[in-house]
Amino acid sequence: MTHKDQHIILKTEDLSIGYQSKKTKTIVASHINLELNKGELIGLVGANGIGKSTFLRTLTNVQNTISGEIQIHNKNLSDFSSNELAKTMSLVLTEPIASKNLSVFELVALGRQPYTNWVGNLTATDVAIINRALEQTNIVELKSKNCFELSDGQLQKVMIARALAQDTDLIILDEPTTHLDMYHKAYILKLLQRLVKETQKTILFSSHEIDLAIQLCDTMIVMTKEHIVSDTPNNLISNGTFEVLFPNDLIAFDKNTKSFRVKK
Repeated sequence: MTHKDQHIILKTEDLSIGYQSKKTKTIVASHINLELNKGELIGLVGANGIGKSTFLRTLTNVQNTISGEIQIHNKNLSDFSSNELAKTMSLVLTEPIASKNLSVFELVALGRQPYTNWVGNLTATDVAIINRALEQTNIVELKSKNCFELSDGQLQKVMIARALAQDTDLIILDEPTTHLDMYHKAYILKLLQRLVKETQKTILFSSHEIDLAIQLCDTMIVMTKEHIVSDTPNNLISNGTFEVLFPNDLIAFDKNTKSFRVKK
């Protein structure tokens, strides 16, 4: 193993994603070759319906690959048991949580499930990790509140804290800023950026907030109908990647401001 390989958390090799049944196969994207490195904030962007959620579901083993390989720490994703995977990767989805009657502490504590015994008893170490996750997400004052009392922004921070309590090298979030106003969209993405720097975890998130992602991410994955590319935001800007992300009849990408603008 080379020094470089030691810092690769996840990589794909000639991956094809999509849907298949006994009779049909629908390929959403193919020939995907990516590397996610340790301690990076990575934004996944693309037009609506391009396949971002399909890609994330495939990376997290919720959905089967069509072909190709996904490796985590140089081990094929298919070779992980469910518990091994839960200790390696944590997932924050946009679906509503099962029970909002849980307290914030109880919900964050669910992140310790891969490590607790079958009755779910928390050790002193578990409690310390949970409390640290609450501190890292600035929600200590909410720990006794029930989740139904929280705003959307507060609840999103609780879900991120649960992922931190799971203590995995890789955290994947599907649209973490959905339903949030502009301030809280920026707050959540700045929080993710800070957590990457403090914990050296790898955080991958999908988002429609492309302008914010360009400002905050170390790496971006851009999905178009033709291909999927991964690079630093500055390189993607230089290569003109964002200029062809959407039809150019209504909006255009401005390289100088690193943002999209509506055409007059």
